[in-house]
Amino acid sequence: MDKPMDKAANGEAVDKSKIVRDAATVILIRDKTTRPQVLMGQRGAKAAFMPNKFVFPGGAVDPSDGLVPLAEGGAEPCLTRLGEQADPALSSALLVAAIRELWEETGQMLAAPGDWGGPVPKGWEAFADEGLIPSARGMAFVFRAITPKGRTRRFDARFFAVDADELRTDIDDFSRASDELSHLQWIALDDVRRFDLPFITEVVLAEIVGNLPDLGAPAQVPFFNNSDEESLFERLGGVGPLSAMG
Repeated sequence: MDKPMDKAANGEAVDKSKIVRDAATVILIRDKTTRPQVLMGQRGAKAAFMPNKFVFPGGAVDPSDGLVPLAEGGAEPCLTRLGEQADPALSSALLVAAIRELWEETGQMLAAPGDWGGPVPKGWEAFADEGLIPSARGMAFVFRAITPKGRTRRFDARFFAVDADELRTDIDDFSRASDELSHLQWIALDDVRRFDLPFITEVVLAEIVGNLPDLGAPAQVPFFNNSDEESLFERLGGVGPLSAMG
């Protein structure tokens, strides 16, 4: 397979398979105490990353995400853990990116009333029109994974679990979604394995199911660290590599 190549500012080709981009993903759960369901959609057949797979909404952090205000900027211990083995200044941008990607890919809003305090950034007009700014209320940092080397795209992805009750929108209305994900739907967790899921998605879902009905911050955050030649399974939150096996 040909490596995906883009152009840098100087006009030289950039191999995206060698760049690890920060990313954020939202795991929306409804009916957590009865028959829990998760919101997922299918990536296109021609997508460079995980074609045809059913995935959570999410994507890479944009440079502008760090400039977007949050009505609620995240809670502890999640903020501290987001800064572990990472730049703590990135935490707000990760939360914003998760909310933005959720909006773009599903038409669902995590938001609260608030003032933008200046010009509304491109892409956030619908929030501003309703007198809303993004809100990280209820977003729990539950998983982190770096894509292994050799893939066409590589991401340092943070996964956030959120109760669907936090949405400001009709949870069954996807009319304002982009076309990046198709077949958007709520899938019962006891039925999800019949869908074509990426391996990492199955692992994350297993962690979520193991903690239900609690959607808060876990005791430690699992971290698949593929940043170096050796792949490590670590836990963020003061616990060292492989300590769960001791």
